[in-house]
Amino acid sequence: MKMIYIPNEEHNPRLNLAMETYLLEEKDWDESVVFFYINSPSVIIGRNQNTIEEINEEYIKEHHIDVVRRMSGGGAVYHDFGNLNFSFILPSSDHFMDFETLTAPIVKAIRDLGVEDVHLSGRNDLLIGDRKFSGNAMYKKKNRIVCHGTLLFNSDLTVVNDALKVDPSKLKTKGIRSVKSRVTNILPHLPKKKQNLTTEQFRDEILKSIFEVADLKEIPIYVFTNEDWKHIDKIAQEYYENWDWNYGASPDFNTKYKHRFPTGSVDVRLLIKGNTIEQAHFYGDFFGSEDVEKIAKALEGCAYSKEAIMDRLADIPVELFFGSSVTKEEVADLILGNLVEK
Repeated sequence: MKMIYIPNEEHNPRLNLAMETYLLEEKDWDESVVFFYINSPSVIIGRNQNTIEEINEEYIKEHHIDVVRRMSGGGAVYHDFGNLNFSFILPSSDHFMDFETLTAPIVKAIRDLGVEDVHLSGRNDLLIGDRKFSGNAMYKKKNRIVCHGTLLFNSDLTVVNDALKVDPSKLKTKGIRSVKSRVTNILPHLPKKKQNLTTEQFRDEILKSIFEVADLKEIPIYVFTNEDWKHIDKIAQEYYENWDWNYGASPDFNTKYKHRFPTGSVDVRLLIKGNTIEQAHFYGDFFGSEDVEKIAKALEGCAYSKEAIMDRLADIPVELFFGSSVTKEEVADLILGNLVEK
């Protein structure tokens, strides 16, 4: 498939995410688009997460770290100048949630640089040996998809534990004590002659591998026009510079249940009065192609019983919201507190 590259030297995470959103949702392409960005220190929150519960707010403020919510699901990640972010934007959704296929060019590129034992693990992580260097996510719009991820090249890994509040159950399932013990930078695994590469030079090596060229001048590129930038700035203001989008208000609730499915953790918050669900909210690092708020709205005014909840979910394809392996009955059992957290 024909590919085109979008050069980008911007470090503002709000603008970088706005560019990516524009490329997926508003710009018409017949070819696949390759887009890279290096963010200044920031925490990027998954679409379905409760921001304030994912970050160490005091540390974030003290160190002037930006907090921005992205469009895709998955978990919170820390970015800095030693982290390279890649984005593949495809004109077809044929490979939606097929992380193995869509991350294969990245795996090959890092192997080409001389790093051994690079592989996909679990649902969306890339590892060197048993240590993670890349977390990946996807989302779909208008039958097109973006697959994007981090590449820890020479990042400050000491900040990760300080900036993020990591779900202990997530660490427990992986048999580890901290995020830092689980992750690694790519740089130390490179051959010695390549260990002086900057993050930008690393990006260029990845590009040459993806496009199978010896010189960057051989890569077909597209440069944003002034008209493109008008759209990008509008998206940045509407979403990524908007406090309500990045943080959002914490809803009132009096009932809370959580369960880790194979597709990720789902945390449900309910405001129940009498025997009726007045409000419902879902949080977590799960992936879905639909906005989970639709299910939350469908549950408003529902009697708090399995029969009533199943009736409300009857015509809703829950797998599109929480992942392919999650069933209606499991969602109902989660809401009722019938699932034991794993």
